Amino acid sequence: MLLLNENIIKELYHIDEAITHVKEVLLAKSNEQIENPLRTVIEFPEQKASVLYMPSADHKKKYMTMKSVTIFPENVKKGRKTTQGVTLLADATNGEHVCLMDASYLTRLRTGALSGIATDLYAREDAEVLTCIGTGGMAFEQVLGVLEVRNIKKINLVNRTLARAEQFKEKLIQFGIDPSIDITIIPYEEKAEAIKIADVVNCSTRSEDPVLLGKEVTEGTHVNGVGSYLPHMREVDHDFILKANKIIVDDFHGATEEAGELIYANEQEDWSYDKIHGELMDAVVEKVSARERPNEITFFKSVGSAYFDLAVATGVYEKAVKEGKGVKVDL
Repeated sequence: MLLLNENIIKELYHIDEAITHVKEVLLAKSNEQIENPLRTVIEFPEQKASVLYMPSADHKKKYMTMKSVTIFPENVKKGRKTTQGVTLLADATNGEHVCLMDASYLTRLRTGALSGIATDLYAREDAEVLTCIGTGGMAFEQVLGVLEVRNIKKINLVNRTLARAEQFKEKLIQFGIDPSIDITIIPYEEKAEAIKIADVVNCSTRSEDPVLLGKEVTEGTHVNGVGSYLPHMREVDHDFILKANKIIVDDFHGATEEAGELIYANEQEDWSYDKIHGELMDAVVEKVSARERPNEITFFKSVGSAYFDLAVATGVYEKAVKEGKGVKVDL
């Protein structure tokens, strides 16, 4: 079995490859070649924690995965990671377990890839200004996804703590973005202004109260919402849901069970799930339309699903084998 830690994966595997492989799995799912059973969740009330088990199988590429993620919010008080995960990859032709890999970076990367694909389909082609609401763990790869598909010239960073936004700016600079040459990066204290001037907005917070309001969003804006993933969380308000011309979800079942914004909206009298424009898969295979008018407001809502993890796990494993990376162990 091959072992891949986060450092090896980061060295090997990048956003452009993740976008390619996530597109491939969306095409495979549209051809009914993906199996994706419902995830299993076990709660640990004393620790306010949970563990999630997420299986998936690709009948085209002949791989299967089991991703395990633990979420222990109280860990932050002890200086430990709140979220930890691993993915086990198996060969579907003989049942051999071929790779165990860290799942944290890959989860962030596949989510960034999803936003990149959605942005490519639904943001204006001339989009130049990206505003990030939230600069925490999920935000960086979201930026990479958008930069991969649009010629962004300015990035606005909004965080409850301005110092965190400043730190995020430094992380972007360390990655290789030169504000004096490539892209202007500005930490913003005024959230509404940063949203108003944006062509694309990335929301990646765990907020239970909306951080993006419909009244703040101007015509022609595309919004990616990836932070809220539980029914009680809401990153965008109901006015924005009503204002959006097209709402696209990564996975219909997951979104209607876990996306708090959509669950809340469905409970109101003026909106229902049948107003969802389609899944991202539908847009990739042109079953539903992409952006049609410059002034449309579009919203991509992602809560994640196991077959997206399957896509990137397969991709990084095959590249690791090809390049002779990772640690081989006998079990």
